[in-house]
Amino acid sequence: MNNKIAKPGLIMALLPIVLTLAILGIQLFYFGDFTPHIPLAIGLAITALIGWCRGYRWDDIEDGALHVVRVGLPSIAILMTVGMIVGIWIASGTVPLLIYYGLKILSPEIFLAASMLLCAVVSVSLGTSWGTTGTVGLALMGIGAGFDIPMYWTAGAVVSGAFFGDKISPLSDTTNLAPAVTGVNLFDHIRNMMPTTVPAMLIAFAIYATVGYTLIGSQQVDFSKIQSITGGIEDNFNLSLLLLLPPLVVIGLALKKMPALPSLFAGVLLGAALAVTVQGISLQDIFNFMHSGYKIDTGIAEIDGLLNRGGITSMTWVITLVLIALSFGGALERTRCLETLIDAVVSRTQSFFGLQASATGSAVATNLVAGDPYLSIALPGRMFAPAYTKAGYSKLNLSRAVEEGGTLISPLVPWNAGGAFVITALGLGIGDGNFENLLYIPLAFACWLSPLFGLFYAATGRFSPKASEQEIAQANAEEHDALSLQEAKTAS
Repeated sequence: MNNKIAKPGLIMALLPIVLTLAILGIQLFYFGDFTPHIPLAIGLAITALIGWCRGYRWDDIEDGALHVVRVGLPSIAILMTVGMIVGIWIASGTVPLLIYYGLKILSPEIFLAASMLLCAVVSVSLGTSWGTTGTVGLALMGIGAGFDIPMYWTAGAVVSGAFFGDKISPLSDTTNLAPAVTGVNLFDHIRNMMPTTVPAMLIAFAIYATVGYTLIGSQQVDFSKIQSITGGIEDNFNLSLLLLLPPLVVIGLALKKMPALPSLFAGVLLGAALAVTVQGISLQDIFNFMHSGYKIDTGIAEIDGLLNRGGITSMTWVITLVLIALSFGGALERTRCLETLIDAVVSRTQSFFGLQASATGSAVATNLVAGDPYLSIALPGRMFAPAYTKAGYSKLNLSRAVEEGGTLISPLVPWNAGGAFVITALGLGIGDGNFENLLYIPLAFACWLSPLFGLFYAATGRFSPKASEQEIAQANAEEHDALSLQEAKTAS
């Protein structure tokens, strides 16, 4: 039935998106409540109603929503595992140890730049920005708090480094997804992203270093607060270099190309073993910490605020948001609304710069509307591929565009799966009306500079490879097969 219903017109395709954004705006700006779940759920209902009026059955829309949810289930499993890791790595002493030595070794001047580099290295090794943000990023937030650095500055550096690694790691799911949907080689895709990634990271590093030495370094650091935190950690945890074993094992498994989920769960089990043997925690408490998060009352507000977190339940807000956002995106895709919008963009594109800007913008827009980084890569990657070959340009340009508009912009959209996870895992607490912490978005320099470099290269023709003879031949063969199939359908 889905194939028999024509694509909606442009206005009809825009209607559910515009209405959803309007409701989201009322929730955010009029009520001052940053909880996008209900507006997105209403958007799903609006999309279903419009689809039903156009001839779709409920089964069609439900199947479309559940199809995209199934695609996102691995991410939800990683979210739950990261929640367990956060709770158990705090209980084992791994996160407190990182905070302790970070406060001892790092200085406020180099902290932001060092945080970005550390998260980048770990994320490349693990192939997961979420795993890096929820573990190393959490520890860095604690160190930054000890240095009296605003949370949004630390979060910006963490996000820049973590999502840089996710973008170029061959172990990353999104880095594998982008070349898969566009039909290019994985390592060619990674090499083609370097001209945008490297300068973006260098500029971000320079900004963080400059801010560290000029603004943060000029402030008086409250060393009594740092001593209070480090002393409190010493009093409440048995500290040993053995506690570094869980993250080292996870990184080692990732380097051996083990899948992300079992690698992260190995970190959970090893952290639990250390919590029992080193910290003397009971097995019942281990289970509670995995489920509900770590709980401690040291009498030191800074430590309690940093360490009372984690567990599967801490991810409930973001998991429910991901499920609703994925369902909304799936309904828009099944009713062909997104297809209409992208086709409208492609048909109006007259130049390579316009094509590249449209592909990047479509990935960004899908992130904003559908709330899912995977859909923001997969949908434009499928829709724009023929246009690149016809224009004489390699689809490597497309894979780079959707990776940067999808992976890198995801953490900058608070209601997106990536942004919601960052806010939850780093404890930015904007749900309480503390919108100041949303400043991490412009301060995650590497995430938005990289797409800008991509557009600059498209405008100047630099680092924009042309289509190879093999790509052209493959495109012609696919077009011939599609025409043959259409003729066969017409004849039958």
